[in-house]
Amino acid sequence: MEAEAFAVTGVRSFQAVRAGALDGLSVVPTPDGADTAQSPGPGTAPAAGATPAAGAGEHGPSRITSFGPASLDRSSPVPLYFQIAQAIEASIGSGAFRAGQLLDTELQLAERFGVSRPTIRQAIQQLVQQGLVVRRRGVGSLVVTQRIERPVALTSLYDDLAASGLAPTTKLLAMHEIGADAEVAGALSLTLGDPVLSIERLRYANGEPLAVMRNYLPVDLVPAPTVRRALADHGLYELLREHGIVLHAADQVISARKPTASEARLLATSRAATLLTMTRTASDRTGRAVEHGRHAYLAEQYAFKMRLVVS
Repeated sequence: MEAEAFAVTGVRSFQAVRAGALDGLSVVPTPDGADTAQSPGPGTAPAAGATPAAGAGEHGPSRITSFGPASLDRSSPVPLYFQIAQAIEASIGSGAFRAGQLLDTELQLAERFGVSRPTIRQAIQQLVQQGLVVRRRGVGSLVVTQRIERPVALTSLYDDLAASGLAPTTKLLAMHEIGADAEVAGALSLTLGDPVLSIERLRYANGEPLAVMRNYLPVDLVPAPTVRRALADHGLYELLREHGIVLHAADQVISARKPTASEARLLATSRAATLLTMTRTASDRTGRAVEHGRHAYLAEQYAFKMRLVVS
């Protein structure tokens, strides 16, 4: 199915879209973020360089260009914004839109659909709430990958992403020895101010920022130079295993909050976004606490999954 075959022709076409009927959509790369939206009509060949449903282009994200003739059912009790959101959702579900592709701007979509910008804004917000689209400051509205569902288990994010085929990569933001604050000292059974190795990293999944991770280790656990070398290409728990440290149990708290200014910048999101947070203290087989972590994940892309049984 080619991505350049899609049109929104009204509410009746939603079922056709879900069934695979596409007409009037093309995707073109947007070098340096420039708008290159095009409006091919029915039967019109896609513009040169257009690529069907590709991922991020060579010069950045591909832009999903304008919909074809968009005659919404204005007599329907279904709000216009919801009709528009349904149409885009159907196209995402069909595979015509891929992760990393940009929607048209609000102004362009408003012109195509013949509605106001606030209506388009509502439609995009609906998609954001459904976890299908994310707003990126200075970039626009992008189709996101399917939300990562991580089982609640004593595993590392790096290992979980790799096992899911999501190509984890890591940027080491900072690593240095600090005095343990009250939380870290209590978690690691240390005295306030005792030295610990503080590690701050930015974790990516398929090239997209996903989580800001802060971990604290007793300074005598693994030499700092070894940690620095290993964390670029490996997860922390893998590093611990290689040094004979086998994790046995952990205490974990999951919560949510808004990002700090620094976290919003690192995760390329807004201060109004929601972060899913995890605080974990892991112990080895002897019961010694060997790692304390404070992680913050983009809630729109990440979720914890657990199975509950009757005891």
